[in-house]
Amino acid sequence: MTFFTVKYKKGSDLMKALKNKSLLADLALLLVAIIWGGGFIAVKDSVNLIPPFYQMTIRFFLSTVIMAIIFNKNLRKATRADFKMGTIIGIFLFLGFALQTVGIVYTTASKSAFLTATYVVLVPFLNWAIFKLKPDKFSIIGAILCLIGISFLTLQGGLNFNGGDILTILCGIGFAGQIITIGLYTKKTDPIILTIIQFGVAAILSFIMAIFFEPVPQFETKLILPIAYMVIFSTTLCFIIQNVAQKYTSSTHAAIILSLESLFGSLFSVLIFGDKFTFSMIVGCIFIFIAIITTETKLSFIFKNNNSEDLLADKELEVASGENIE
Repeated sequence: MTFFTVKYKKGSDLMKALKNKSLLADLALLLVAIIWGGGFIAVKDSVNLIPPFYQMTIRFFLSTVIMAIIFNKNLRKATRADFKMGTIIGIFLFLGFALQTVGIVYTTASKSAFLTATYVVLVPFLNWAIFKLKPDKFSIIGAILCLIGISFLTLQGGLNFNGGDILTILCGIGFAGQIITIGLYTKKTDPIILTIIQFGVAAILSFIMAIFFEPVPQFETKLILPIAYMVIFSTTLCFIIQNVAQKYTSSTHAAIILSLESLFGSLFSVLIFGDKFTFSMIVGCIFIFIAIITTETKLSFIFKNNNSEDLLADKELEVASGENIE
């Protein structure tokens, strides 16, 4: 699955095409952030009726079934290497959700939202440490500005650490690992295959945790719509988009854009539930907006980047494209 097909004539045409693909990928990830932000509203009441690990089991199992039916031809082509890569992504996905689920029991929702979003800063540095992919200064600045903005959006009563907060920070590492491995592996194989496998792995691990640590929930009809939103939109659709889009953009770009989930969640809460839009939320939005502009444009409209920075940006796009072009 690709966004479009292009023919390359010269080096400049190649870079223009890659930048166009990167822009489309970033816009696709923005859609994911919007849907995930709406997910806070859609599943607001379901968390009180379905234990967390059973909820994870339902969303990932049903998403696996849907994906396997729709993309059965893709799945039949899966290799042993695909299952290995998909399993690694699925483990990171499960760890992110599981640690967040346990951590939120011992901390506040606002602190959980902020600490989870620390992956936006972790991704570029983990990429640097593990894969020697040094991020450009604009990506680092954008990541830090984005985290500051999220803090204004989510933290109202300060940040005092406890055990739950530590678990939530670890969950941020889990999500960072998921974003990084998606960015790495989708350039090597079919993103659809990886999506199906990671869902299956996350479903199995969630079910194991559920049967050992949670009571069996009783189903209520009012859960149908929240579960449908969670399975169809927040999980199946969003992770397909994420896995495909990250083939054409960098992990740092993906982390910053996906972190807008907290921004859209706050905005939807204001619009739908009438939550108060505070001054700190306005400040947070401004910081996040500046972060996105910094990362996407590298502030080229203010000053010209030197040739080495342009080459670094071009190299990043070449790596993000995952294509070998002669």
